Formats: sequence, structure tokens, C-alpha cells
Amino acid sequence: MANEELLNNEEAMEEVDVYTLVDEEGNEGQFQIIGEHEMDGVVYYALIPVDEESDEYVILKVGTDEDGEECLVSVDDDDEFEKIAEIFDDMLFDEVDYDN
Repeated sequence: MANEELLNNEEAMEEVDVYTLVDEEGNEGQFQIIGEHEMDGVVYYALIPVDEESDEYVILKVGTDEDGEECLVSVDDDDEFEKIAEIFDDMLFDEVDYDN
């Protein structure tokens, strides 16, 4: 039974989708999507870097490039970013009560 659970965990790890993203300076990085949310008709993704151990994540939204092709773009508006960041924080991280 333990071997079966180990195999299932290994299979689940193999199914993780890794995306290579290129930033504005041409630097490539590999990311995994950890959350998706639609707000005001726009789809947002929370992504974590694959090669770093961090509790920080990146938020990108679906937009269009110069050619009109769909792509992921940064969230430049501060109010929009704060609103979606709060939603992802609530979705992804349980509140910890340090008083108890």
C-alpha cells in the first residue's frame, strides 16, 4: 500500500505544468501556476518560480501583445494589483492565528 501511495505522489509530481516565461529584458524563468481567478472579465494567474524556494508569487494577467496575440502581462495598475493580490492571498494561504 505504501508503494502505491508513493507511485501516486510521483505521478502527481510529474503532471505539474511548467511554463517558461520571458521578461521584458529577455530573461527566461520557469514557473508553475498555483492559482487562477477571473475578475472583471480578466483572467489572472498566480505563479511561483520552479527553481526557487519562496513563499512569494508573481501575478500576471491575460492580455495581448503588439500583434494582438494573447499573452501573459504584468498588472501595472496599483489598485487592480492590490485587489487581485488580496484575492489570491485569501485563496492560497490560510490565515494563521499566532495568538493561540
